[in-house]
Amino acid sequence: MSSAIFWDVQHGHATTVRSPNGRVFVVDLGQGSYGLNSTFSPLISLHNSGIQTIDHLIISHPHLDHIDDILNVKWFNVRVMNRPVHLTRTDIMNGIRNVDRPKFEYYWRLHQRFVWPITHRDDATQAANFGGLCVQTFAPTTCARSNINNHSIVTVFEEAAVKVVVPGDNEACSFAELLARRDFCQAVADADVLLAPHHGRKAGMCAKFLELVNPKLCVISDGRATETNAVSEYSRVARGACVRRRSSGNKCLRYCLSTRNDGTIRVSFGQGLLDVEIV
Repeated sequence: MSSAIFWDVQHGHATTVRSPNGRVFVVDLGQGSYGLNSTFSPLISLHNSGIQTIDHLIISHPHLDHIDDILNVKWFNVRVMNRPVHLTRTDIMNGIRNVDRPKFEYYWRLHQRFVWPITHRDDATQAANFGGLCVQTFAPTTCARSNINNHSIVTVFEEAAVKVVVPGDNEACSFAELLARRDFCQAVADADVLLAPHHGRKAGMCAKFLELVNPKLCVISDGRATETNAVSEYSRVARGACVRRRSSGNKCLRYCLSTRNDGTIRVSFGQGLLDVEIV
């Protein structure tokens, strides 16, 4: 089976997926700040667990809360980087704070470095390469670049008809573009787990998209400072999944989980099964 970890990085996003044959996908690079001298890095956690290679690094879009951990990429051998390749340096650097510039400069250097074609071994759409896990990415390109949220990549992980859909901060314009694509609609339809777009904000709500995805469980990656104002809507549209709390072993039916209230969330999926654990 494949596994996904939705890390608790407060206001931000970071997801790690491991395929049945141990290959690693990282989607977005949020960090959590837990005090003046306490910052949680998902990448350092992965490195400390013995992971040295990231097979696919997927940056949904270059906003700080999605690349905050990027300076720790140096500890890994990254085989493939997927990002909105059409965005220019001007698009990316527009309006950033000087204190954050080193992270955006590092992002730009990675952007320039990963330009070669993907080898057959690293083609994630070929499930045989990843132990039965198929991964598709969809990048909107036509919306105004004044709002980079609408250039967020949507990633779909699927193993044995069990799907996990991971958008970025997509809003109405990008959903309108993507929903006009038949391959996108087929890929996201009837998923098991959906990461709520744009941290659960109403700005990321798209009724047609949610109806198509028809998730069993919604996950919101949020923090206390986040305007997470659509939780009830995500709970209403979800079909429900059994969730286990590691500390007690108790199980219950849940429709929506959030990293703010539930902490780190681990999902095992594939072989027709879905197992959700609150870590």
